[in-house]
Amino acid sequence: MADQRLLAVAHRAGNDLADLRAALDAGVDLVEADIHLFRGALEVRHCKALGRHLFWEKWWDVSWRRDVIVPELAEVLAHVREVVNGDPRLMLDLKGRAPAVAPEVAALLRRAAPGMPVSVCTKQWRMLDAFDGDPHVRKILSASSTRQLGRLRARLRRRRAAGVSVRRQLLTPAVAEELRRGADVVMVWPVDTEAALDHARWLGVNGVISKNLDILRQLVHARG
Repeated sequence: MADQRLLAVAHRAGNDLADLRAALDAGVDLVEADIHLFRGALEVRHCKALGRHLFWEKWWDVSWRRDVIVPELAEVLAHVREVVNGDPRLMLDLKGRAPAVAPEVAALLRRAAPGMPVSVCTKQWRMLDAFDGDPHVRKILSASSTRQLGRLRARLRRRRAAGVSVRRQLLTPAVAEELRRGADVVMVWPVDTEAALDHARWLGVNGVISKNLDILRQLVHARG
């Protein structure tokens, strides 16, 4: 697949304001931010909370909460609206199983960024119902396991989706083609190496989600 047809999505870049600005300046199509609801606050972070005072990443990487800068979603939205003039390239990935995270995010968007185009993705698809009636919100269905992919394929046969985000290793070209018939955009992750990018091209997807900003710049540059 030609590079000009691949969306460039900056994985986790929205979790830090400096990284967010760098990704937008690089010309990517979307910047992902991970959203957790913790003790009533919408925190923007990929690491998970371990009780009230610790964060962990893959268990062996544990940090004290006091040592980690964690912006809240309201701060990120204010930065997007005021510093980058309401740039519509933000994609919010709703994390965890707490159902309250979705209505909290929906309410904040309506209050702090009314009408601003934004994408919202999650593995907990029912959360996306909180954004019904918000035509400027693009809903992205995520799948990270074989079981979830099977459910996604069945769902897309019944109802078209604006977009899907799937773990790259789960796909074949035939399955990717099937997903493209049921969704406007099919994105894969992780795509952090040239080999992974070649694999994504071979699969025939619409977009790649990468932490490697050089790879994303390559895609943007190739399509002019």
